[in-house]
Amino acid sequence: MVGERHPLAPSRRTHELPAMYTLMGGGLLCAVSGLVLLIVATATDFWMQYRYSENLSNQGLWRFCVSGKCHPHTISIGATLRVVSRMQLMQNAATHILPAFWDATRAFMLLSILSCFAGIILGLTAFSSNARASRTRSAGITLLIAGLLALLGLSVYTGVTVNFFGKRYANWRFSWSYILGWIAVILTLSAGIFHICAVSKRPSPESSNVVSG
Repeated sequence: MVGERHPLAPSRRTHELPAMYTLMGGGLLCAVSGLVLLIVATATDFWMQYRYSENLSNQGLWRFCVSGKCHPHTISIGATLRVVSRMQLMQNAATHILPAFWDATRAFMLLSILSCFAGIILGLTAFSSNARASRTRSAGITLLIAGLLALLGLSVYTGVTVNFFGKRYANWRFSWSYILGWIAVILTLSAGIFHICAVSKRPSPESSNVVSG
């Protein structure tokens, strides 16, 4: 009976490795795509579009642009306070909220980019590592963290935009940089899930021992 298992064991192992590599490859493809979109979304100035004094304007995480002229957000804080806040109490609140809002969103997005890059490196090294399962699991966890960090950054931006900027500007909408950020979240989380699922497809120790025997 023992001799009858040997012809079947290599076949089982042969099917397990391609399944694992397929999931890892799909996860890396999603991760690389997500990383590119995270970088583009974070660097560009089209998170929000609106009309300011009848001029088409847009803003990103680092600066705002009015009639094709762009300025860092530090310049806009004083103007925003003068326009939106008539009461001293509202001025004091906005003075603390706006800088923290920009800093939090930027920090979450930058940390997401770094985590996604680290996850890709771990995923690539898993193909040639003897500790393939642990590397793949680490890559999956790192990519999931990257997706959650980007999700937090986008959530902070959404909340402040709807409750603060949305009340200031009558005609406004989220723009393509913001949309790319959400697509990057989906891709990065999917990459993490693919890597976690790939761990379950690794060859079992029993099949490896039978083949070697």
